[in-house]
Amino acid sequence: MHDTILALELALLKPEVRRSSKALRLFLADDFFEIGSSGKVLYQQEQIEEIVLGDVCMTIDNFHIKLLSEDIILATYRVYNAVNAQHSLRSSIWKRVDGQWKMHFHQGTLTNA
Repeated sequence: MHDTILALELALLKPEVRRSSKALRLFLADDFFEIGSSGKVLYQQEQIEEIVLGDVCMTIDNFHIKLLSEDIILATYRVYNAVNAQHSLRSSIWKRVDGQWKMHFHQGTLTNA
């Protein structure tokens, strides 16, 4: 499951996903919400068009998962954003429904390194 969730997180950093609300919907649950590293809260149902993001150059490090139940995973990791030279701690909650993993929650917290 580690590699599956890591692959999903990495896919969400790809330009073709970040630029497309249709592609984002494939990864995000209907009740998805995010507390971004900027402090802004985004909700999928209300703001899917606003969630469409620009290109980034982010690398994921120190990726771990914790099984909360058979079909719910907490992913935690560090991100370095080369575009703005920022480090952040990230957490996501993924839930498997009908064999498909969807992100329900994501949070980014800026850190010094």
